[in-house]
Amino acid sequence: QVQLVESGGDLVQPGGSLRLTCAASGRIGSYVGVGWYRQVPGSGRTLVASAAYSGAITNYADSVKGRFTISTDNDKNSVHLQMNSLKPDDTAVYYCYVDRTWGERYWGQGTQVTVSS
Repeated sequence: QVQLVESGGDLVQPGGSLRLTCAASGRIGSYVGVGWYRQVPGSGRTLVASAAYSGAITNYADSVKGRFTISTDNDKNSVHLQMNSLKPDDTAVYYCYVDRTWGERYWGQGTQVTVSS
């Protein structure tokens, strides 16, 4: 079992920045994949960013390319999502996940990001 705890969600003005952190109970470097999804009320979760093979392969939703960056910190067993130039459409609950192996995925509890003036 892998425990994940997200933090860093907040209320921020449009154009601002936030850094989300996902702390894992195991060694981040041992997982085959990590990433972030987001969800707004009434909709399903959508992929924001992912990283596989210790960050060698990354993938971003078109809507966040050039603004968001996913990274991992093996020393602290954490995954980060740096979010810049935030827009009201980025408002959502953000969930991190890790794939301990392919097909074995664990989720965090979510953290709220609100972009509003």
